Amino acid sequence: MTAPDFDEIIDRRNTNCSKWDDMQATYGVAPDDGLAMWVADMDFRPPAAVQRAVEATAAHGVYGYPGGHRPYLSAICWWMQNRHGWTIQPDWILTCAGLVNGVAMALDAYTRPGDGVIVMSPVYHAFGRVIRAAGRELVELPLAKRDGQYGMDWAAWEGQLKGHERMLILCSPHNPGGRVWTPEELAQVADFCVRHDLLLLSDDIHCDLVMPGQARHRMIATVAPEIASRLVTLTAATKTFNIAGANIGNAIIADPDLRARFKAALMARGISPGFMGMDMVAAAYSPEGAAWVDALMTYLDGNRRIFDDGVNALPGIRSMPLQATYLSWVDFSGTGMTTSEITARIEKTAHIAANHGATFGPGGDSFMRFNIATPRARVAEAVRRLSDAFADLQ
Repeated sequence: MTAPDFDEIIDRRNTNCSKWDDMQATYGVAPDDGLAMWVADMDFRPPAAVQRAVEATAAHGVYGYPGGHRPYLSAICWWMQNRHGWTIQPDWILTCAGLVNGVAMALDAYTRPGDGVIVMSPVYHAFGRVIRAAGRELVELPLAKRDGQYGMDWAAWEGQLKGHERMLILCSPHNPGGRVWTPEELAQVADFCVRHDLLLLSDDIHCDLVMPGQARHRMIATVAPEIASRLVTLTAATKTFNIAGANIGNAIIADPDLRARFKAALMARGISPGFMGMDMVAAAYSPEGAAWVDALMTYLDGNRRIFDDGVNALPGIRSMPLQATYLSWVDFSGTGMTTSEITARIEKTAHIAANHGATFGPGGDSFMRFNIATPRARVAEAVRRLSDAFADLQ
């Protein structure tokens, strides 16, 4: 495999790119001189194997209904076994239009309007948006901060349930906090779901994006196999390989009854995968793709060090230690500034578009989320701009 060039600056402006073309409308940051550090996709090309697959499909020139999913399903099984030690069967895999769609399908399949759906807050904002849109009640259990990182707070959470909760959504690894949950924590999640008769929806979309030197990500199915009858695991190659535009993800469900109910929800809405996305995933989940991911994480770890060193040198500003994902969760509470002043300095002075912490739910108000999956020169430039924007604190 030719070494990937993650330092290449790829101009994504005016390419129908949400991350760059929508940031002015969303944050007032013009793309001509702004830095897009919000939407969670990367400014890197995917592995060459993915591009070859797309080119081969285009060269064939016929784009009819897809069939013969075996290479796609086999690639997913191979990846889960070789990268995560998880043995799955092809018929466990149901394909959805991305993982937000997977969450929506699970809500439809396993809950009813008015049911409570639990998340651990602050957490990926799309969960709350979909839960509310489905007419379910969002139940936000606040994560505890210990030694600068998030942890689960079982003693406090026990007294917060009302009895109408039917599902718990686990974000693993955690977004935006970047935590890799330990086997002990995952076992506690499983026990909590059993005791409260909850279906567990585990969103593992960031499972491949673990920083070097950190404990490896564990699929909860491998830690607590006894909860298979109440477990739906969501995975996707899209985040790992920067192919989110393929709009494809998977619900991996061992239990036949749960699988049938999820499949019925998909069929009721006529949802089926496109062949281009399946071709891309089959190419990515390969030895070449694995080598690319290893190189990616080494590079992202270098970006993490530069970004952390820069922002943590600013008085009152602290990034949460990043174990996984490429999303830095930065706490500005020590500055004593209001949220509006913080965002004004970042957007109007530094010309950086970053996610507002409040959108991730309770506990996120003083934070901003920065996407560091971009060429290193841009990360260094972001640090310089933030240092200038908060220069009066130094």
